[in-house]
Amino acid sequence: MTIRGIRGATTVSADDPDLILQGTRELLEAILDENEGMRPEDVASAIFTLTGDLNSAFPAQAARQMGWELVPMMCAREIPVPGSLPYVIRVLVHWNTEVPQSEIKHVYLRDAVTLRPDLIAAQ
Repeated sequence: MTIRGIRGATTVSADDPDLILQGTRELLEAILDENEGMRPEDVASAIFTLTGDLNSAFPAQAARQMGWELVPMMCAREIPVPGSLPYVIRVLVHWNTEVPQSEIKHVYLRDAVTLRPDLIAAQ
């Protein structure tokens, strides 16, 4: 079985634990919805990053609340590029699947749609 990467990102309006968890759940639910047949038990791992202005919650907590208890996950800080978009939660999900790479659906929500317009347009 092949492992495919799925990119995703969203923004929240403030550094608030509830907003971070809610935004992460919304992002992961959208990734599951867009990638037909994807199930948490097929997720090999997930890496979350947060911009420096977000530090009140771990996004992996939201994934665990959704049933991803056995998925290895890591949270990290996004590099602080001057002028970059604030309040961003990013994820890279590694999915065990036979779905061709060309059919993977990457998900960008809210202001994060500006991060990868090429991936949004390709869908």
